[in-house]
Amino acid sequence: MSAHTITIVGAGIAGLATALAFAARGHEVDIVEQAQALSEVGAGLQVSPNASRILIELGLGDALAQTMICPAQITLVSGLSLRKIAHVPCGAFAAARWGAPYGVMHRFDLQTMLLEAVMAEPRCRLHLGQRIEVAAITSLHERLGQPVPSLIVGADGVWSQTRRLVPGALTPRFSGQVAWRFKMPVDAVGDILDPGQVTAFLGTQTHLVAYPLENGTTINMVAITRGADPGQTWAERENPTDRISLLEAFGDSHPDLLAIFREAPQMTWWPLFEVPDGRWGNDAGTVLIGDAAHAMTPFAAQGAAMAIEDGYELAQAFSDADQDTVREAMSEYETRRRIRIGRARKRAAFNQFAYHARGPVRLGRDLLLALRSPESLASDLDWLYGYRSPGL
Repeated sequence: MSAHTITIVGAGIAGLATALAFAARGHEVDIVEQAQALSEVGAGLQVSPNASRILIELGLGDALAQTMICPAQITLVSGLSLRKIAHVPCGAFAAARWGAPYGVMHRFDLQTMLLEAVMAEPRCRLHLGQRIEVAAITSLHERLGQPVPSLIVGADGVWSQTRRLVPGALTPRFSGQVAWRFKMPVDAVGDILDPGQVTAFLGTQTHLVAYPLENGTTINMVAITRGADPGQTWAERENPTDRISLLEAFGDSHPDLLAIFREAPQMTWWPLFEVPDGRWGNDAGTVLIGDAAHAMTPFAAQGAAMAIEDGYELAQAFSDADQDTVREAMSEYETRRRIRIGRARKRAAFNQFAYHARGPVRLGRDLLLALRSPESLASDLDWLYGYRSPGL
């Protein structure tokens, strides 16, 4: 296919990675974002090999190597007793087994890395401070003084406006879970945490994930509990009574964990929303990716990775088609991605069940995990981490 103009709505990780993927295939790309400036949002994220492989292909290998921390292992620990249950090796093992590194980093660092690459790419144009509402999206090109785009990509997150252009796309629903996010200095968490690994403390209908950030000087923490539907929002500062609710949810946890929660700085409270299976495209040149299409709970830590895969594979599918086969190529792309996303959702649901197990189920979980070798547990992730998008 010859070069086309692509409009991407949203300049988060999904939108910026997608822009680079389209530009690498010779297309002109306009990225529009309603924020006046891209600022720090969220905290840490896990970059699994299926995502880092694509980022490296997009030319970000050196930047990743300088910024991303590659933990030695992922360890599952009882949040009640602090007894180690099992672990999956990472570090050099991950790079050798899955062909790309597994790492953790600050979300803003990844966004900045992508932004710098976009700004250095002559085929990409970033437009900040643009009104992103359904009535304005289809006429964005007029405001920007650009040709009518061949494709509009909605990468504008769980509360996507672009989704309204897609008949049959479904609205977000509250998952029943909330995430409490905060960071602490390494020397403030005592011996309970190994700053060289990812640790998941499994509780009773709760869990806490902790891993290093900022050159290993801080620990990023995400505590997930049940919660009430707050309506259309995505991140709130905790109020004075929220900490009490968190401590109650983790009430049967080890005292050392509870001490961390009591001493933590102000947290950010994130309700977790999902987007059920609905349409992703309108057959008229608009397609949704990432959270706009299929937001999922973070129990498999694959939200950003799936969005990066989406963008890379969309750019390839569109670029490989000719004028007469675009619709067929888009249909094949969506079919392939639905299978992949469906499997990731099932893994997240399984992890939620396993992480939050209680009573006899929890005891059985711990016994089964203890009987399996680290390499055997790693093999369960081959389909996820070892995945190679077409063309890689």
